[in-house]
Formats: sequence, structure tokens, C-alpha cells
Amino acid sequence: MAWVAATMLAALVLLAVAGPLVWGAAADRPDPSAVLQGPSTAHPFGTDGLGRDLLARVLAGARPSLLLALAATLLGTTAGVLVGASTAVVGTRTRRGLAALINLLLAFPALLVALFLAVVFGAGAVGALLALAVASIPGFARLAQTLAAGVAGTDHLAAARVLGLRRHRLLWRHVLPNIAEPLMLSATTALGTALVALAALSFLGLGVQPPAYDWGTLLNQGLDRIYAQPLPALAPGLAILYAALAFQLLGEVLAGGLARRGLPARPAGRPAAPSGPADDELVLQVEDLTVELPTPHGVLRPVRGVSLSLRAGEIVGLVGESGSGKSLTALAVADLLPEHARVSRRTLHLLGADLAAMTPKDRRRHLATGLAMVFQNPASALNPSLRVGTQLTEAVRAHRGTRRAEAAEQAAATLRRVALPPAVLRSRPHQLSGGQRQRVMIASGLMVRPALVIADEPTTALDVTVQRQITELLADVRQDTRAAVLFISHDVALVSGLCERVLVMYAGTVVESLPADRLATASRHPYTRALVESVPDLAGDRDRPLRTVPGASPDPLAPAPGCPFEPRCALRQDRCAAESPPLTGLDAGHRVACWHPLPLPAVPS
Repeated sequence: MAWVAATMLAALVLLAVAGPLVWGAAADRPDPSAVLQGPSTAHPFGTDGLGRDLLARVLAGARPSLLLALAATLLGTTAGVLVGASTAVVGTRTRRGLAALINLLLAFPALLVALFLAVVFGAGAVGALLALAVASIPGFARLAQTLAAGVAGTDHLAAARVLGLRRHRLLWRHVLPNIAEPLMLSATTALGTALVALAALSFLGLGVQPPAYDWGTLLNQGLDRIYAQPLPALAPGLAILYAALAFQLLGEVLAGGLARRGLPARPAGRPAAPSGPADDELVLQVEDLTVELPTPHGVLRPVRGVSLSLRAGEIVGLVGESGSGKSLTALAVADLLPEHARVSRRTLHLLGADLAAMTPKDRRRHLATGLAMVFQNPASALNPSLRVGTQLTEAVRAHRGTRRAEAAEQAAATLRRVALPPAVLRSRPHQLSGGQRQRVMIASGLMVRPALVIADEPTTALDVTVQRQITELLADVRQDTRAAVLFISHDVALVSGLCERVLVMYAGTVVESLPADRLATASRHPYTRALVESVPDLAGDRDRPLRTVPGASPDPLAPAPGCPFEPRCALRQDRCAAESPPLTGLDAGHRVACWHPLPLPAVPS
């Protein structure tokens, strides 16, 4: 594909440079004796109403067509990138204002905006160029805004701010260089779209005006006799198709090159506007997630209306008893549930993309490159018949197009990152210890540079020393890569020491969300308080039995209409059995689903 794209692009460049020099005279020379002739030896594409050779005009028209498309793309890209990327260096109010303006402009189709502005600016090449450039600004602004959000939270940008650098230096030195390559990819593919749009404006009489001409003008002139002589209209149409295809192929080649280098190749063209409020740092957004499992005895709903979100670089804990729906929630996000399972959700976005709106193929690719799963039992998650090197490199080879040798080098570097020697690549899973296998699982996820890591009880089967090593490794990965981490566990003490926020699940719902440092001292839901009190305390009275949560979890086949914890709650009242409490905010960062939250524990004097 690279050779084909390069050949097609070289032909276009040569035609744009040499076309007017070689065929310009024949294209502009009228011949009254050869008016409106069909294809012949002297005129392979026929002649127009003034007897001018149409083949010469198509060849000579390559320069204005390509130059206008290039100028419109450069203007639109430059303005859009500056507007979108500046959101990383301006103040909060200005950033919100720019984001709202971009969202508003994205609501209008670009082609309709271009048509309206072409009328406002006046018919002609300059008016069409400016109209298309202005119409393409919002799309590039949104793409640059999304890319710049990943740079806004980096340490080097924070250090530059501390040094007192002005905003324009922050933009040119620290933001734009880090987002340049995906933007160049989008600009390349947008060039083909601009070429078609400018031809459409000229075809409608709003673009290039006679006596000047481009491919769109020639297409319009040949349309009058398309039924008698189709070639005069077909020739400029094929030229437009050829040029647009060349630019699209060039974009595909550049995208493949970025993928092989492990850089994020963003979707080209006009980015889709999000359905909800814009939040560029939001890695995962889940609203009202429900999982249903048909059984012979009825429909089982182990997950009911779960909502959660994770930002870049954030580590969030998900705790609860066995059977509370923690793992099924993670599997639903990763699209790993059994085929018979039914999933419904109001919102399920990963890296800003709506997973529900994707085709199965696109969704699998997006999940495979944006999300990594670390399972509880690495011995079963790793294929015992394949070497570690094969399992580490298959994801990048399948989804990034990486060559075998390059993938092996990346795998060796990733193993060093998780404190394993490259020699492990030649081992099979059964030759490794439990801690080594878990490190291999983490390394496998890091190979695709995910934005989200879901760790589903990754330390349950490990001893205490290895548990600490794995949790420290996850914390280091989060800090180094800015990846968000969803840490699932039933170990309340471990989660409170590792995570920043904690979500407590019970009977398939989130009953409390609070900062991790408040879990042990300021939890307000009776179930959360009972979980905390059931953690063994080495300083406690050993003659007294350990605290437990009394009762049993409700039957998932016949859930009660009220609070799911009501049968086990010592403080239950009549309302608790009749109405299910919503997740309500108590203060900043603390929400609880309880009609009668517990008071804060008394602080000892």
C-alpha cells in the first residue's frame, strides 16, 4: 500500500507541476471548427463549447484543484489546531468557553456550513477556499482539544508552568510537538475530503469561476451532454476520485506507520461530538449498566444500574463481598461476558468512543488497544502451550501491525519494566511462579499501551510479600503511563491503602462512593461500615470472635423492591423495605445510597 500511495501521490505532484506547462496552451486555445466534438484521435476526451481539448483541460486543471484543496486544509488545520490545543494552556473559564464553542460548532454539518459561507464570501475561488477552511476548523479543534488533554496533565508541562513560561511557549514547546503526528495524519486524509468539497462548490457555481477552471467546473460543463457523450463529465470525476483515493491511501500508510511505532493514530476526519458533557480526561464513563443472565429458573440480574467513571492517571477501587457483581461489571466493560448475557447501559464510553455505536470488529480493536485486563488467576489466563514471548507479542502484531522482531524487542523492554529478565520470553507459564505469571499478565497489558487497566483481584492467589510487589507495580504503571486503573478486590485494607477513590458494591449496585482515605474512618453506609469493622485488627482482643456481616446476600432471582441491604441492616425502617435509595451526594466526592446514612464516628479528644 505504501508503494501504491507513493506512486499515486508522485503522479499527482508531477501533474500539478507540469500540467499547465505542457498542456496549458492546448487547454486554453479555442477552435471554432471543433466545437462539442466527441472523443477522437486528435481529442481523446472530446472538446467543449469553444473547441478546447478536454483532456488537456483535465490535466491542466490538476494544479488549481490540488492547490485550492491544500490551501483550504492548511488554513483550517492551523486555525483549528491552535484553538483546540490552546485549551491545554489557558485558564479554566476560557477552556470551558472554548469547549462549549467547539461543541456548538460541531452541531452543524461542515458541508452545509461551507455552502452557507461560500454564498456569504461570494462566488469564486477565494470565497470557496475560505468557506471550506472555516467550516473545517471545529473538527480539527475538537481533535486537537482531545489530544492536548493527554498532555495537559503531564509532569513536564507542570514543570514548565512552575518555571513561569508564557502560554505561547507552553503551546509551541510542550503541547504541539506531542500531538503533531496524529494531527498530520488527520490533515492528510482531510486533504482528500477538501478536494471533493471544493469540486462540489465549483460544480454548484460557488467555486472557481470562468474563464478559470478546476475539476469541479469541468464536471459541471460536461454534465449537459452526459447522456450523449459521458466522457467529458466522467473524466474530471475520475480525476477527483483518483486524487481523493491517493490522499486516503497516504493516510492509511501513515496510520500504519504510527501504529508500528506505538503512537496513537487517532481517527481521521471530522471527530464525532460526544453525547454528553465534554470531559477530555475521562477514560471510562459508565452509566446505568445492567447485566442479565437467562437461567432455567428465570432472569438473573447480578449487575443493576451501576455507574462509574475513571480519569486518566486515577486508580479506583471496587470492593464488596463475593457475588456483589464486581467482576461482572468489569467483564461487561471489557465486552467479555458470555454470549447469552444481555447488557444494557445508558452510556458506555472508553476514551471518548461510544462502544455501543461501534461495529463488533471496531469495538474489539478499540478495546484491545485501549484496555488491558489483569485477571485473578494468571495460570488460567495464560495459554500453557505457548511461550511467554508469543503471548506478549500477539496483541501488538494483530492490532498495531508490528513486525515480529520489533515486537520481540518491545516485549523484552516491557518485561524489564515489570522486573522480569528478557529470558522469560522463552519460558512457558508453568515454568514461572505465581508472582512471575502475574507480572507477565501486567506486561501483556502494557504492550498495547492501554489507557485503562482493569485488575480483577490480581493479588488474591499470592502471598503477602508478592501482593505488595504487584500493588506497587500497578501504582508505578499508573504513575508512569497515566493509565487509569480499576482495582477490584474484596480486601478493604488493601484497597484503602492503594486507591484514591473506592466504590462499594452490594447485590449488583454501588451503595457508596468515597475517597479512599475516608473509607476506614468516615464511611456512612451500614454495609460499608460493616465491611470495615470485619477487617481483623492485630491490636484487638483475641478472646473475642471476629466481626462479620450478619445475614446473607439477597436472592438475585427475586430482588426485593427496597434497599438490597435492608434484611441485614440493624437500623432498617419501613421506608427501607419499600423504596430503593438512590446514590446521593453527601459532600464533595462522597455519595451514599441509603435513606438513613450513619453519622460520622466521634473523633477522640
